[in-house]
Amino acid sequence: MFGVLGPLTAGSARLGGPKHRAVLARLLVARRRVVPARTLVDDLWEEPSDGALGAVQTFVGALRKALEPDRPPRTPSRLLVTEGTGYALLAEDVDAWRFEEMLGGDLSVLDGALALWRGPAYQEFAGEHWARAEIDRLDELRLVAVERRADALLALGRAAEVAADLRAHLTAHPWREKAWSLLALALYREGRQGDALQAVRSARHALAENLGVDPGPELRALEADVLAQSPRLLPAVRPALVGRSGELAALTAAVPAAGLGLALVSGEAGVGKTALAEEFAGLLRGRGWTAVWARCPEDAPVAWPWQQVAEALGTALAADDRFRLRRAVVAAVEAAAPVLVVLDDLHQADDETLAVLAAFTRARLSGRVLVVATTRAPVPSEALARAEPVRVPLSGLGEEAVGELVRSISGEADVRAIHERSGGNPFYVKELARLFAAEGSLGVPAGVREVIRHRLAALPPRARTVLHQASVLGRDVEVELLGLVAGEDVLDELDLVLEAGFLTEVAPGLARFTHVLVRDTVYGEVSLTRRARWHAAAAHALESLRPADVSLLAHHHVLAGARGPAAVRALAGAAEVTRSPREAIRLWRAAIEAADDVRPGLLTGLARALAVGGDLAAAREARSAALRATADPAVVAEVVGSFDVPGIWTTSDDPVHSAELVAAAERALPAFPEPTATRARLLATVAMEDRGTGTRLREAEEAESIARALGDPALLAFALNARFLHTFHRTGLAPERAAIGAELVALAATHHLVTHEVLGHLVLVQANAALGDFAAADRHAAAADALAAEHDLPLVGVFTDCYAALKLAASGDPVAAEQAYRAAAARVEGTGMWGMERGLLPLALLSLHGPSDVDLGDDWGPLRAWVEPLALPRAEALEAARALPPGPADLLGEVRACLLAMAAERLGDDVLLDRARALLEPARHELAGAGTGLVTFGPVARFLGG
Repeated sequence: MFGVLGPLTAGSARLGGPKHRAVLARLLVARRRVVPARTLVDDLWEEPSDGALGAVQTFVGALRKALEPDRPPRTPSRLLVTEGTGYALLAEDVDAWRFEEMLGGDLSVLDGALALWRGPAYQEFAGEHWARAEIDRLDELRLVAVERRADALLALGRAAEVAADLRAHLTAHPWREKAWSLLALALYREGRQGDALQAVRSARHALAENLGVDPGPELRALEADVLAQSPRLLPAVRPALVGRSGELAALTAAVPAAGLGLALVSGEAGVGKTALAEEFAGLLRGRGWTAVWARCPEDAPVAWPWQQVAEALGTALAADDRFRLRRAVVAAVEAAAPVLVVLDDLHQADDETLAVLAAFTRARLSGRVLVVATTRAPVPSEALARAEPVRVPLSGLGEEAVGELVRSISGEADVRAIHERSGGNPFYVKELARLFAAEGSLGVPAGVREVIRHRLAALPPRARTVLHQASVLGRDVEVELLGLVAGEDVLDELDLVLEAGFLTEVAPGLARFTHVLVRDTVYGEVSLTRRARWHAAAAHALESLRPADVSLLAHHHVLAGARGPAAVRALAGAAEVTRSPREAIRLWRAAIEAADDVRPGLLTGLARALAVGGDLAAAREARSAALRATADPAVVAEVVGSFDVPGIWTTSDDPVHSAELVAAAERALPAFPEPTATRARLLATVAMEDRGTGTRLREAEEAESIARALGDPALLAFALNARFLHTFHRTGLAPERAAIGAELVALAATHHLVTHEVLGHLVLVQANAALGDFAAADRHAAAADALAAEHDLPLVGVFTDCYAALKLAASGDPVAAEQAYRAAAARVEGTGMWGMERGLLPLALLSLHGPSDVDLGDDWGPLRAWVEPLALPRAEALEAARALPPGPADLLGEVRACLLAMAAERLGDDVLLDRARALLEPARHELAGAGTGLVTFGPVARFLGG
């Protein structure tokens, strides 16, 4: 990180002499823009010598070495780059730039922004003309930040703190009219109307003396409102505190009946300690208590919080030694009793501040005093511990409370996701909700990132590096693995990051980032090159530590961009075991990329995942590539037989590809004459790919027989699928298909064969729809959808949507059915299921509205020849109908028979009608066409006459 808000720094880099530092500062002022070398010369020297240009080049070279010590020799710099005849510093993390990004944040973000200032901006270069404009701009922004912070404090009801802070601010900058307005308002809200009017008069005098102008309209209006005691000056009602009723009750129990009460509110940054204290202070004010507020900032003067307390109570502390100071503070607070003193951020308190607090624990108070302190970390005060304060630890909010917060900012955000990412931390919750409202994403909000970066900068360099390495391991950090990645013992550094609140110990040897957002922010700080190197180190360590953990190994290999046998083995192993098709696709592709040669097995794995994931066209391409990569019968058999993706539609989506697979399987079969699993898979593949022909039932039955004999459930499911695709050689076979579906469901559910369990349910949807049992069909459609949602199977919804439309049609609601069919047809488009896609919508509309609206201009796909007799002129229609072939033995056979019956009725041809009725007779008690799961033409009986 580059620092310019004070002395110039560049992380741990040693920057050399004044001219080196000036070059760096000049490039930072340019904010990533190119600075010509000649401009650098003119800026660095009043009267440049002949060697000045060479000197600049030398300075630049030295800076490159200092800024990128690990850069290999003779490789170009990625940070301080040469562009044309000039140079640009492509910095990402500059404290001044971070400061500007944080100006729009809330109080905690503004506190972090102001904490970035270590001194005047570009402190060493205040006299340089090239730095002056940037210095002035940053100084102005710092003043704006101070005033915005005061505004934020006022909004939180902390007027006393504002009054104390702004007096010092205005002493140095008396012309800041906005600051005068805020001071006057703070004093008024503290009940000090006279002091508020005096602040306005002081502003008028300061503006006249410094700028020669009168106060502006805002300050004049404020003066009038103070005089009129306008309700506009009162603070807006703050939103109710969410989810902290128990904690408020604990603080209420700490209120003393007499004397001193102590309460310690603890929790991580952003968890709501201050908000809780503010809510509680409001409650006590309503009971007549005086509430004063003091913050313990870093690097503050000795006992500064108590100075704030005394000033808020209208007392000046003039004690000249610590003993008298402590007694004076106790006396001032006691005189104002009943009084609540809130000490915010006590973990940052200096020793004297804690000593004054200890003095309260030893004093015998005549009035009621309650001290509430907020802290992120344990407070090293023996006196405080002995006083046994009421301890109020704050953890994250529950999901219900998070929902209340989220809905107040972004009503449409995913509450569960925000609760998970934030851990219930209210600051993170609100920032995530605002980010979602603005951008629709749940990344790392800028305010969160800047707060975490500020905390990260406070860590020692080695501890910061270990934390960066821990982020590469994920949210859960195994300490032994972290040590192997770091290459050394990390326990000391781990203690520091645990103490700083970035990690928490969940078990011996196991730590966890306190929040997902913390981990993501820290990980984002690591350069891509370091990430890859550390991921590779993690993978290498895991190979010896836990080689069976292929999923974690694969994760690190992917992010390391690894190649070679170890990476391929882990990636393929992880792809095999994951239940997410999308993740499997990603892993198979990574394995193929990591391999040094073309491997049919990897391509086959990818093809299977693509098919299950819904990208059928890409699946076919991968499977063909696997076949082309080998001529070995054993490997061909493995490629062909390992693709056991279920199929429910009997028309091939790609006949050319299917023919290629059938030919390959038939070439391999002679090499496997015995009843083995390999032979059964080849036979089942032949039957699956040559579907809708009615010619491969023998292969399917032999495959089924072998699978039953071997007791192989996955193989049996595959063979049953193949047999199902050959149960369409005549109509009326819905009961047989229902039996196959029931066996598939039972078999697959028992052996966790998810895709075949889904297939069984879809088969039962079709079969029960054909039998008119919509209650049973509904149950199986719901079961299929539930499995699809759980296992990310997008194509399942195509079939269940079509069934829902069919059911609407069968119930006599053609308008709703048409809407549903159009939506389902749109969903089918682009899936690669061409055998189903072509002709679906026109067929559905024909089933709803009858043959009168048939348009031959529509894409009827394989049904066109059977539709033409419904629309052609009579003579042509009769000729076309009589020329119709028997048609394939597929799932549309019953539909074709219905279309033939419609044509016979239109043409009055008894021969055609007899032919149609002969085809439909076996299905007399079914719904015509409903066995497709897509459409129905009503009861078959209506086509059969008497």
